[in-house]
Amino acid sequence: MTLPVWHPESLAARMPFLERRADLTRAVRGFFHDRGYREVETPYAVPAPGEEVHLRAFATSREHPASREHPDGTRENLWLHTSPEFAMKRLLVAQSGPIFQFARVWRNGEASALHAPEFTMLEWYRPGSDMSSLIEETTTLMRSVLPPIVHCRGVTTDLSHYERLTVADAFTRYAGVDLLAIGDDAAALAAAANVRLRDKEDWEDLFFRLLLERIEPRIGREHPTFLTHWPAAQAALARRDPADPRVAERFELYVCGIELANAFVELTDPAEQRARFLVERQRRHAMHGPDWDMDEDFLAALGHGMPPSAGIALGFDRLAMIASGAHKIGQVLWLPAADLM
Repeated sequence: MTLPVWHPESLAARMPFLERRADLTRAVRGFFHDRGYREVETPYAVPAPGEEVHLRAFATSREHPASREHPDGTRENLWLHTSPEFAMKRLLVAQSGPIFQFARVWRNGEASALHAPEFTMLEWYRPGSDMSSLIEETTTLMRSVLPPIVHCRGVTTDLSHYERLTVADAFTRYAGVDLLAIGDDAAALAAAANVRLRDKEDWEDLFFRLLLERIEPRIGREHPTFLTHWPAAQAALARRDPADPRVAERFELYVCGIELANAFVELTDPAEQRARFLVERQRRHAMHGPDWDMDEDFLAALGHGMPPSAGIALGFDRLAMIASGAHKIGQVLWLPAADLM
């Protein structure tokens, strides 16, 4: 019989993982404090949780008291944020300097061995940083808080060497496809990869199918992998690479075969950001229907001037899994939902 998560025996079984998580939290805080970062806290309930097409947000509301104009009070629709990114970038505009945050974030409809609908995101931003320096800093963090060899979900990874691999090179190596030469032609991509294009499957759908089926199972296993230079269409908040505008300055980090972090050299042009948001909104609304208004305050902040920066979002619960050898995300949560155990 499965014990309730509040049962003493259930907590005792998770305690070694939770103690490792607590140690990890202290070590990460120390790492950033030693490097001159400020720890910040930003609101969780926001008017606009982001523009990511495939993320679903939790809805909530704020009740405002009665006033002369509104005798019965008013209700403001809010959303639990899916990332603190927009808020932290406002702080960069306000000249906060380097900042980091352990943020609780919410993503509706996600529950599995590696996904919790409510989880902790470690997010940090450094003005003046570029992709290469952010990769170096992330590598230093990982080596500072993890042992040289980690074991998680049946995979052993040696952290003494980190692989850097562009998305284009990964598709060439593992899918036999010249991704950049093909462009956004879904039929040509399917033919090159020798797969059948499914009904209503567009280029993006096929891109992620090949990524999930052919590439992700092959990277970040023997050694961690930084998967860099994503197609520009897959990086709505990242700056295009000045050397090749077909790709954006984005990377993801894989450790023990687990997608652990997602990073950008930040897009600071408000006009280009608005144009990208409009494309994302149109696609999201076509899939799920209308939702929240555009985050005009964030775009106004970009218009005021955000310093050139790079930032990264790292799934802290997944890092705790890797650090402790947990098999499921529920093992590193104090009171997990039953379906996460």
